[in-house]
Amino acid sequence: MNNVIGFNSLSENTIRHTANACDLANEIQWCEQVIDTRIKLYFDQDVIYSSIYELEPPAVHHATSPFARFIQKNKLQYFERLALILALLPHTKPQALDIFRCKNDMSNLPYTEFGCVELDNGKLYTTGETLAFILNADDIEERLKVQSYLQNISKAGLYQALTIPTSANDPLQMQCPIQLNEEYLHLFTTAEPYRPDLSDDFPAQRIHSEMDWEDLVLHDSVAEQIEEIQGWLQHGNTLMNEWGLGKKIRPGYRALFYGPPGTGKTITANLLGKSTGRDVYQVNLSMIVSKYIGETEKNLEKVFSQAEDKSWILFFDEADALFGKRTQTNNANDQFANQNVAYLLQRIETFNGIIILASNLKENFDVAFFRRFESIIYFPIPTAKEQLALWQKAISPRSHFAANIDLNALANKHSLCGGSIMNVIRYASLKSLCRNSNELSEKDIEEGIRRELAQHQDRKPMSIPPEIDIFS
Repeated sequence: MNNVIGFNSLSENTIRHTANACDLANEIQWCEQVIDTRIKLYFDQDVIYSSIYELEPPAVHHATSPFARFIQKNKLQYFERLALILALLPHTKPQALDIFRCKNDMSNLPYTEFGCVELDNGKLYTTGETLAFILNADDIEERLKVQSYLQNISKAGLYQALTIPTSANDPLQMQCPIQLNEEYLHLFTTAEPYRPDLSDDFPAQRIHSEMDWEDLVLHDSVAEQIEEIQGWLQHGNTLMNEWGLGKKIRPGYRALFYGPPGTGKTITANLLGKSTGRDVYQVNLSMIVSKYIGETEKNLEKVFSQAEDKSWILFFDEADALFGKRTQTNNANDQFANQNVAYLLQRIETFNGIIILASNLKENFDVAFFRRFESIIYFPIPTAKEQLALWQKAISPRSHFAANIDLNALANKHSLCGGSIMNVIRYASLKSLCRNSNELSEKDIEEGIRRELAQHQDRKPMSIPPEIDIFS
């Protein structure tokens, strides 16, 4: 029997990586043939083609790799595909550009028309001059076409992937290196989605939960509304594109989660991402908000611009710090704050991704935001029945409650949210481990509850009289 591995036996990642490498190799081979043909035509050498356009780019109609999908999605034309693969060559096959290092015999200098530049890393990069040369040597019409394209790159399908620095000495951008930005360089060379780290350039951090939906206890009305959001995450693209509603409704989805701390708002946002294969990024408000005029908007734009056209979920916890009510303008600070809110109103309405805002109080938001939300969901303190389920789910399978602990009594006695119950379980479990036991005692559960109640009353645990009976 032949030693053949079927696609069914390969992991999805392996298939994607293999397909991406194959598509890149085909595109590089095509680019090398185009470069070789242009050089030979330019120097009147023997060549089997009379034009580079006889060399058709590889077909990508049925390709599944990230590289091929980018070409398909943006419907890249011949010269756009050439620009894209030229930007990739320094990172995938730099020797393919060595031909452009050859020198003019008359001047002993590199050929000016080749247009390549060598950066500090020692790699050779192509420019607009290079692209114009390859497309039609010294033809002025082709040069003007490339020049116009580079000047209007923000309107082209390639704008997402390419970075072309501006220079006062080269306002037409023909002599600037054409490079891939970090996101698409990562995607095309690893076949993995780009996941930026928390930084000044991206003030948000990817969050993840090991929990699953069955670990979460939500009120029935909350669960129903969460299912609506799941429906959008799973079928939103079909609704907007195949059903044609993209012409009638605004892009993206915006939701507000509000309710007391610890009621599951953050975990729910996490699980919405986890269950639909989307990354969830929590925006770091301490890195966003600035006392300097205009800086808050700039910091927010760093997040929104990177998240545009992604399948990410942007999560703003304690969002009322940013999305608070506008006030009557009495001074420069009021005007500054109102400008921030006005910017956010406009930005979240045009953002084509998923935004979830979380807050303890709905009343803290500017009323103008409410009509911009597709979902406004209240997360209440759990009922006694829900608290009982939370107590039962919270405990480790390697431990157990002491026989004298009545969970029904606990659930009916106190109004504790899921976060508080987990804090109590954590405290009691650590105490048990310190005793070399796997039994959670009534005393430790009682003390854990006291601590939680004290924290919510802004009182220190030591100030609670020990004679209070938590279980009575």
